[in-house]
Amino acid sequence: MKFSMNLLLWGTQIDESLFPTLELIQEIGFEGVEVPIFNNNPDAWHNWRKKLDELGLHRECDTFCGPTENLISPDASIRANALTNLKRIVDCGAVLGATKLMGPYHSAISVFTGRPAAADEWNWGVEGIHQLAEYAQSQGITLGLEYLNRFELYLTSCGDELIRFVDDVAHPNCKIMFDTFHANIEEKNIGDCIRKMGDRISFIQLSENDRSTPGKGNVDWEGTFQAIKDIHYDGWLSIEAFSPKLPAANIWRKMFDSEEQLMRDGLAFIRNSCHRIGI
Repeated sequence: MKFSMNLLLWGTQIDESLFPTLELIQEIGFEGVEVPIFNNNPDAWHNWRKKLDELGLHRECDTFCGPTENLISPDASIRANALTNLKRIVDCGAVLGATKLMGPYHSAISVFTGRPAAADEWNWGVEGIHQLAEYAQSQGITLGLEYLNRFELYLTSCGDELIRFVDDVAHPNCKIMFDTFHANIEEKNIGDCIRKMGDRISFIQLSENDRSTPGKGNVDWEGTFQAIKDIHYDGWLSIEAFSPKLPAANIWRKMFDSEEQLMRDGLAFIRNSCHRIGI
């Protein structure tokens, strides 16, 4: 098993000011990082690749979309803009040296109609992601789609919906990225959801119910790690934690002493859990 850290803990200012943080992440013992990509200029990522290579850190990338880049918008020009933007982000990931682009970008975050997803919206999403998967395949990148909880997304807000969506896309470069935070809200049983997703899962984010240090809250970690073992998953386990530095997460209080403390305690918890379960 390999362990990663999501840089969204430090907010959305993803630039070279984070290079000392990368050094700390490597020193603590993480083998990789998740790099959020909001700057879709590929030229911006060459120095990042060089720094990550120097540190020997693996890297994958994440993104999400807003209302002007929405693959399920009834406005065809907005759907086209979303696909163009996502292809550029794939290009950025290729420059970075990533093999996965992950996130809930099959639709826009916090954009709601007041109704469940309509058939047209579903079909637009499937069509857009299939086109993106084709392009990503040519760049050596696999998509890892994520579902969010009902308060953030409505196209897919549980495991069953995301399984159906990915199966409808039916492309070898379209997989699932699983996040325990959203599962803790939406699933009857996190372990059963993981087992049902099975080998569709290409990446796992471990996130506590309050987005702070994994192991300090009420997520069913025993059931989560047992299910990871049951599906013979041997990929990345990544800590995704947030702070008031990420306003979009609606976290208005700090729930840990420092980012360094969160990383050290979280990584120790994950390693101990894997050892105990026999992963």
